[in-house]
Amino acid sequence: MHANTQFSNRAMKVNHAGEQGAISIYTGQIFVARLTASHLVPELRAFRAHEQEHRTIFHDVLERRGLPRCRSYSLCAAGGYALGIATGLCGARAISLTTVAVERVVLQHLRHQLTMLSDDDDAAGAIKAILRDEQEHHDQASIQAQGSGMFGRMLSAVVSGATESVIWLGMRL
Repeated sequence: MHANTQFSNRAMKVNHAGEQGAISIYTGQIFVARLTASHLVPELRAFRAHEQEHRTIFHDVLERRGLPRCRSYSLCAAGGYALGIATGLCGARAISLTTVAVERVVLQHLRHQLTMLSDDDDAAGAIKAILRDEQEHHDQASIQAQGSGMFGRMLSAVVSGATESVIWLGMRL
């Protein structure tokens, strides 16, 4: 198998697992935010709906290619839910900081993937189909995450590091 095809397949599997992780983060946050940040619940539900659409886009690519889901899928789901619950308990700013940190890493990886893929690869089309939503999530959450101080910097570093680690692991499983 050609190296670019291997990369494309692996990227689609990891992206699919990552979307499940994002759905789980939002699900955990919604569960807790009803008590800690109820004003964010409609936005979180909208973001989760986008992530569900994205997961379907990547699932369809995997199905067309006859590929199983990534081995990190369950890890992304469980870890995402735990992260969602934890950040939801910390309130609105932590919820928004989490979205910013995750989306910053995701956008960087998606843009890198696009440089590695040929334009006629359906993987590139799948990535292009979701980029605007991911940027919108980042930008909307950034407005609410401003002025977060030391806690915000620490939370952002932890969430970014965890997101990078899960992507790294998924690309190697």
